[in-house]
Amino acid sequence: MLNSIIKFYINAMVLFLLGMLGIIINRQSVITLLMSLELMLLGINMSLITSSIYLNDLIGQMFPLFILTIAAAESAIGLAILITFYRIRGTISVDFISLLKG
Repeated sequence: MLNSIIKFYINAMVLFLLGMLGIIINRQSVITLLMSLELMLLGINMSLITSSIYLNDLIGQMFPLFILTIAAAESAIGLAILITFYRIRGTISVDFISLLKG
């Protein structure tokens, strides 16, 4: 049992680090930044669920539902902003995002 839980924690850590690596390496594409953020949130969710199973507590399984809801809303709003920005400027490069300041 403990060996399989360690595997889940390692998998969660790898997901989180891949998301962090995606943010550090690729700072040009906003879509890649959003995908990397989603990977980080999935790693956190996996570690919360694993802890919940190990501790036999249901609260750790409720928090990932809230995190997934917030992540879905963040993705929807972020993609809507990116589509609008692309229609106006013709690019979604991170360098031009500062043009959104009012």
